[in-house]
Amino acid sequence: MAIPYESTGRTRQKQRTRDALLAAAQALLAAGETPTVEQAADAAGISRTTAYRYFASQRSLLLAAIPVIDRDTLLGPGAPADVAARLDLVIAGQTEILRDWEPQLRAALRLSLDPVSLDTAPPAGSPLRAGRAIGWIADALGPLAQSHPRVDRRRLAIAIRATCGIESLVWLTDVAGLSRDDAAALMRSSAQALLAAALAADAS
Repeated sequence: MAIPYESTGRTRQKQRTRDALLAAAQALLAAGETPTVEQAADAAGISRTTAYRYFASQRSLLLAAIPVIDRDTLLGPGAPADVAARLDLVIAGQTEILRDWEPQLRAALRLSLDPVSLDTAPPAGSPLRAGRAIGWIADALGPLAQSHPRVDRRRLAIAIRATCGIESLVWLTDVAGLSRDDAAALMRSSAQALLAAALAADAS
């Protein structure tokens, strides 16, 4: 197995160089660009040859620049027991993450939609396929295991995630023309509607 360039030799200096490239890429993403390795190198004041030692392709650079939000839950201590309240807290937290990282997440979406033009499809462990939001929503739905055991909580979590991810934000703002505040409110109400429908179906 090949050893990454930054893992040998002057590792601290190499880490600083890698961090500078990623910071430049993230700044370009925030400005609405989809940077190439060359553009990130130029913005960071690093030679293009050096940059390619760290990131062999645009895809590898962009995947590294995508935020990894490594949290098991969006519910803090003392979270409510009521499922609807828990779900609203999670969707509110998720929409805040979407808005904070929107340029980077839009780049991730472009990568997932166009794998051929940017080398190959993302590997199974990449941020594009981590599915953390499904876990956050499933955590919110946890009390249903006792109150409504027949509800398929994972299926419901997936259905809710389909209405409140970066894909939905892009469609609601770019296609439907909603403001980001209105889009966030609609995603929260859609999540509640899906929960209510699942509970009604379970009661029938």
